[in-house]
Amino acid sequence: MGSIYAYETKAGKKFYRIIYRRPDNTQTQERGFTRRRDAELRLAEVEIGKSKGDYVNPTDAREPIETIAAGWLKAREPVMKASSYRSIKSAWETHVQPRWGARRIGSVKHSEVQDWVSDLAREKSATTVLRAYGVLAAVLDVAVNDRRISRNVARGVTLPRKVPKSKPYLTHQQVATLAETSAHPTLVLFLAYTGLRWGEATALRVKHVDALRRRVNVEENAVMVGAVVHVGTPKTHETRSVPYPAFLALQIAKLCEGKSRDDLVFGDGLTHMRLPNSRDGWFSAAVKRVLEAEAKAAAAAKARGDEAPTLMPRVTPHDLRHTAASLAISSGANVKAVQRMLGHASASMTLDTYADLFDDDLDGVAHALDQARRTAVVATLLPR
Repeated sequence: MGSIYAYETKAGKKFYRIIYRRPDNTQTQERGFTRRRDAELRLAEVEIGKSKGDYVNPTDAREPIETIAAGWLKAREPVMKASSYRSIKSAWETHVQPRWGARRIGSVKHSEVQDWVSDLAREKSATTVLRAYGVLAAVLDVAVNDRRISRNVARGVTLPRKVPKSKPYLTHQQVATLAETSAHPTLVLFLAYTGLRWGEATALRVKHVDALRRRVNVEENAVMVGAVVHVGTPKTHETRSVPYPAFLALQIAKLCEGKSRDDLVFGDGLTHMRLPNSRDGWFSAAVKRVLEAEAKAAAAAKARGDEAPTLMPRVTPHDLRHTAASLAISSGANVKAVQRMLGHASASMTLDTYADLFDDDLDGVAHALDQARRTAVVATLLPR
């Protein structure tokens, strides 16, 4: 057990210090306790920590957070996809380092983290706040595991909730119209009927196409990180086989014609197609043309006294992935099939993402049960 001693400063102020032995049997002391009670509590904490094996050396707790973060970021870089690493590094540099970088790891208080999260949430989206908080919490987790601090004070703070955005779904006709209006009609149709991510589709090579089975093997994913295209594995790190409908067979075959096995299916075969600019790229231009044409048709219908047609929602290339899910589900595909098509990590993720689409299944269940009961009851009442 350690000892407690009182001492006075040159100014005559009374303080207390504790002297104890670390787990390695070296002697150390901590000074500056204004009350004997505080010194007793700290000494008890030290002895309990030593007995439980989670003793924290106060010297280690003085390490700046940015020092721990540097090691954490270095460890994350080789195991994360380039785009994901870029987002957490940006969160650290933009939101976490300015506030916490120079702070000693052991000086951070739970209430301070809560205030920081709350202030950030007033100005930034929930996604931005959660990412920044996640970085800080992960760095503090490292400090806990390194026995620099006894617990992670970032855990348990109240976080903003993401408000789910409604997803735009296109009908078969709207997909056809958009494709016809675009500069790359086959790519639009392919995205809308396979659900591949942009990077997965533009990374497809001729050797990934199984024309006989009308399937593509998703093995690569091309993403833009800054101005550079990074090619890696799909988002879940797992390859998958995705079917495409028969009406696309000839168009896909034409895209592969004259290319070698390692050439890319879409584009010139050598360069990965980049995601079109959201303001003035070829995709947004096609959407704009469709919406303008539909607006004129709606105005004409109104002038005639007819019912105005339903306008196509404004969509992005990624929204075609949602459309693929919608069209598959409406055609009778079960959740497991949709999960495999989209490359989700689990069926529950698919259900969570597209819960609104599966709501209609409840009506189908009720109808099926009603029909089954009617058939069964009638069968028992018929004369034998």
